[in-house]
Amino acid sequence: MKPIDPKLPRHVAIIMDGNRRWARKHRIQTALGHRKGVEALRKIIRESSDLGIESLSLYAFSTENWRRDRDEVNALMQLLSEYFLSEIDELDEENVRIRILGDHAGIPDKQRNEIEQAERRTAENSGLKLNIAINYGARDETVRMVRSVLERWKSGSIGTVTEETVSENLDTRFLPDVDLLIRTGGEKRLSNFLLLQCAYAELYFTDVLWPDFDVKAYHDALTDYAGRKRRFGGN
Repeated sequence: MKPIDPKLPRHVAIIMDGNRRWARKHRIQTALGHRKGVEALRKIIRESSDLGIESLSLYAFSTENWRRDRDEVNALMQLLSEYFLSEIDELDEENVRIRILGDHAGIPDKQRNEIEQAERRTAENSGLKLNIAINYGARDETVRMVRSVLERWKSGSIGTVTEETVSENLDTRFLPDVDLLIRTGGEKRLSNFLLLQCAYAELYFTDVLWPDFDVKAYHDALTDYAGRKRRFGGN
């Protein structure tokens, strides 16, 4: 199954919202809602790869999510470990390259070792660029970028700071800017996700909760994107 319009974004970013509300709706534990969300994740990654989309960035765990209930945070970290252990073989076989966006230093040792191992294992793959934002926040990324630029400037490795200098020091320095940002779950905000990279992104909001976001819902978003005229500030 293909989108109605063949025009596809190079870089899709998704705020996967609605796992907890899905769990409440079905009267199950929050952790089970997150597990159901992983099933949707598998489908969207596979479809993105099959369609030939260049980059897919997923908001998995923000810098603000540490404020959640401790049991929920622990369950999310455990789910993260399980995901990489269960999916890495297939992702590698499908030529997917994994990168983690965010501050690695703030991730627990066990999960940090697992995700960095996944990055190393898939580093030479040339298919879908799968970027998973963990302990990520755009404001935190901006602070880290400024520090990096200042260090390079002090060392004399750069002169004038340009837009290119900024881009080269972001977590996404290896990616094109976001073309399409999708947010599930009915909320209409960016929640501190890829703010600089979404400067000219097309925004798509849907009421579908993330665990129910299937291939058809994904195609609806891609078809909506294909019908838009992008001007980038021009006429």
